[in-house]
Amino acid sequence: MTDRPRTPAARRTVALGAGALLAVSVLTATGAGTAHAEPGPSAPSDFVPSPPPPVEVDQNAPGLMMRDGATLKEPKVLDIRSIVEEQGGAERREDSNSQTKFTLQAEVLFGKDSARLNGEAYARIEDIAAEIDKQGAAEVNVFGFTDNLGSYEHGTKLSKQRAEAVHRQLLEELSADVTFNIRGYSEDYPIADNSTEEGRRKNRRVEVSFPRGG
Repeated sequence: MTDRPRTPAARRTVALGAGALLAVSVLTATGAGTAHAEPGPSAPSDFVPSPPPPVEVDQNAPGLMMRDGATLKEPKVLDIRSIVEEQGGAERREDSNSQTKFTLQAEVLFGKDSARLNGEAYARIEDIAAEIDKQGAAEVNVFGFTDNLGSYEHGTKLSKQRAEAVHRQLLEELSADVTFNIRGYSEDYPIADNSTEEGRRKNRRVEVSFPRGG
């Protein structure tokens, strides 16, 4: 595996919902600015506005009536997903209706081919522990992953050791009893292309996830 120094980058936030991707304004990590919409393109010269809806709706109109025997589908709640990335993607937080997941690239936590936390890792893990406490999570997953360099067996051992190192530090920070699931997955379940160093860097990671509270 190859480690590279982190470079600061702007935070970008992406909201995913109902299978659609919505781009939102980029904010700095500490700023509280006002977003301004850019003016849209002019309407085509042959554009004709749609007619306004009728004031009264005929409830017996054939187009509004269901065929005999038809029923409405059960309503469902769309899974709205919010993603925040920092440090050029080295840190990532993902919130859905049911779960919060933190993903940290190995380089921001460990040295090359090491499972020993570096000096900057403690503050990052402390922030995650604070969120676990805030949401009152009783069960937390800590999963380690590597790229596809080296043997699969070495990747399995290293990814498990890294997950355990994060787990031990979370225990130091948490104020309540939590059940942990700790796994090392080696090169399984990549999130990027292992044929490039950029992709391998993303695949070398530790994920901490837990159910959303409230």
